[in-house]
Amino acid sequence: MFFDILFFIIGLALILFGANILVDGSAAAARRMGISDLVIGLTIVAFGTSAPELIISLISAINGSAELAVGNVVGSNIFNILVIVGITSLVRPIKVERSILTNEIPLVIISSLALAFIGLDSLIDGGREDVISRTEALMLLLFFGIFVRYTFSKTSSPEPETAPADDNAETMSAWKSALYIVGGLAGLILGGEIFVDGASGIAVSLGVSEAIIGLTIVALGTSLPELATSVVAALKGRQGIAIGNVVGSCLFNVFFVLGVSATVSPLRLGGIGVIDISVLLVASLLFWLFGQFYKERTFSRPEGAILTLIYVGYMAYLIATV
Repeated sequence: MFFDILFFIIGLALILFGANILVDGSAAAARRMGISDLVIGLTIVAFGTSAPELIISLISAINGSAELAVGNVVGSNIFNILVIVGITSLVRPIKVERSILTNEIPLVIISSLALAFIGLDSLIDGGREDVISRTEALMLLLFFGIFVRYTFSKTSSPEPETAPADDNAETMSAWKSALYIVGGLAGLILGGEIFVDGASGIAVSLGVSEAIIGLTIVALGTSLPELATSVVAALKGRQGIAIGNVVGSCLFNVFFVLGVSATVSPLRLGGIGVIDISVLLVASLLFWLFGQFYKERTFSRPEGAILTLIYVGYMAYLIATV
């Protein structure tokens, strides 16, 4: 048990370190190639902070830990919306642009609905087990390709508030950015291997299912980059990035992370059930609704408190059902 916890902590540290330098290196390379701040914010920053989810879910799928892979994505998206948006709003109310509410956030709702339709086979069509097949995984990757194409199409109409200014990314040399990218990927892969071994060992030692571990500890750990990015962006007055990071991460998790993982090996949801998917759907709807309540289109502190309390209630439910 001691070594499982040690592996868990070491793996998480490597993942966070790898994700951090991967984002810095990728952002520097993107700026060097003349890619706009908007695209960097919706893709490089959001996808970079979701790299831990990708590595852990992919390795879990390869190792046959499907519940850990799916639980990581579902739990991370729930955490992204309820905790990251909630805490960020408590720290500083977030003003969002109308285009984000009408274009990007509805895509998060669509991704949650897509996950419900392809994952809850026993509920939707009376199947014997809930599983994401390779065919469904390819459909998710197709949706991801459409989202990336849509995002890059926005470069023709740049907006003032996009990605946070990063002097380190702007001044980084080409060789250094390449080193950061390679080193970040190495840290993610190695850390992912160690992290999954530790998390699986903890689950076995405690007699807790991998689904619960994925929905809680793993999801929280892999979502730390998103939390740090959004809070810092809000404190610096870059509210668009705080929300854009959450939107991009949620879409990346469902469409790309699950798409790639289920393509490698079909994913059985196991202990990930209707309650968990329903919480994700409710969170996605609140994410859109709360931005509509004020003329200034603001996520207020009371709304942030509500989102955070819903997450606390969900965690209490998971603990009570262990």
